[in-house]
Amino acid sequence: MKKLLALVLALVMLFTFAACGSAEKTLVMGTNATFPPYEFVDDNNNIVGIDAEIAAAVAEKLGKELEIKDMEFDSLLTAVQSGSIDFALAGMTVTDERKLSVNFSDTYATGIQVVIVPEGSAIKTVDDLEGKKIGVQTGTTGDIYCTDDFGQENVKQYNNGALAIAALKNGQVDCVVIDNEPAKNFVKANEGLVILKTEYAVEDYAAAISKDNEELLNDFNQALKELKEDGTIDKIIAKYIPAE
Repeated sequence: MKKLLALVLALVMLFTFAACGSAEKTLVMGTNATFPPYEFVDDNNNIVGIDAEIAAAVAEKLGKELEIKDMEFDSLLTAVQSGSIDFALAGMTVTDERKLSVNFSDTYATGIQVVIVPEGSAIKTVDDLEGKKIGVQTGTTGDIYCTDDFGQENVKQYNNGALAIAALKNGQVDCVVIDNEPAKNFVKANEGLVILKTEYAVEDYAAAISKDNEELLNDFNQALKELKEDGTIDKIIAKYIPAE
């Protein structure tokens, strides 16, 4: 009986260690796949884009499999803090406010916030946004900047950029503030919309990682460093954002 009990306990321990080992081999990335070319869902229902490919390259460097979870942008930092994802990579800007809740990796790309308006709009520069209804994606820096600059009463939040653009086309907002690269895609796909020539803000993108996981932060940064040095990061970005 004792031998049988010992065997059962040994098997339980073996399966437990195997399960832990399997989990440790997977790196879980959280994103919001409505932000082309950084992350979007392709025709085969796969999440692709700059962030997805950079994450895959980092995971390979670390000898891990990559799993991507699609979720609302506004819930990503909470997911990082709770440990339900290992890191968030979602065209996320490094801000002092976000640094209070998570650590950020080294920067891997630069983003520009721009303003989309209908052709013929009276809005010609950022200064003209005063008193206008501004559409943004909830929780993004566009949301934060516009709320700070123009007041919550003038900002309408949407779950993703596509909904904000639909509101612009329907006349529910006067403009949309969003990152330049998805802005290009939205304007290309929606006749009658243009991007203002003046930039709203320039910002750095990085991965958000739990403050409790310094090891992953260090490993992630080392992998990014190597991927920058061997040209992989530049190739990935150039694949989705060709030089003009």
